[in-house]
Amino acid sequence: MMRENLIDILKVIKLGEKLKYELRHSWLSTGRQESVAEHTWRVSLMAMLVEPYLDKKVDIAKLLKMIIIHDLVEAEARDIPAFETMNNMEKKKERNEMRAIENIRDTLKGNLGEDIYNLWIEFENKQSFEAKVANALDKLEAQIQHNEADISTWIDVEYQMSFMLGKHTDFNTVLTQFKDIIEEEAEIKIKNEGIVEVEILKPNLVKQ
Repeated sequence: MMRENLIDILKVIKLGEKLKYELRHSWLSTGRQESVAEHTWRVSLMAMLVEPYLDKKVDIAKLLKMIIIHDLVEAEARDIPAFETMNNMEKKKERNEMRAIENIRDTLKGNLGEDIYNLWIEFENKQSFEAKVANALDKLEAQIQHNEADISTWIDVEYQMSFMLGKHTDFNTVLTQFKDIIEEEAEIKIKNEGIVEVEILKPNLVKQ
């Protein structure tokens, strides 16, 4: 029985290898595209560093598990950028990711499969404080990476999205302060390039 369990675990570990070459719509400061695995690693680092300063106690083990698990579905469902889900791709993304997490659950079987499935659902639906924090850090890391990338890699909608992070962080004062710092960096970057008037973008923040 143990051997069968370990074989199933190995299958999911091998699935996770795909995240090392599944690319996101994010670019590194070196000019190379970012992988999903790299994004997940830095969200985990952010959780570890921010956790002591959160103004509410968090289960750090649960938080880290959610962060590690939440993008695992992209090994099968592929990564769909946030700006595409704003249109007609959202339902397709939801269907593909649900099918992927169900496959992971069924591969692992038993309590382990159910635990991972339930953590993923909890993350997606922001059903706990840990899930809300994980979601916020996920979005904040994406903006940090955009700020670090050459602005030539940005598409038009990403200028606007740089000032729409509040809807992900407004449940917590510390994360809101962190969001403000990250948005300030985006504002400086945009102003330095002089491509678009920042004040035209910022009213979107008020509408959230």
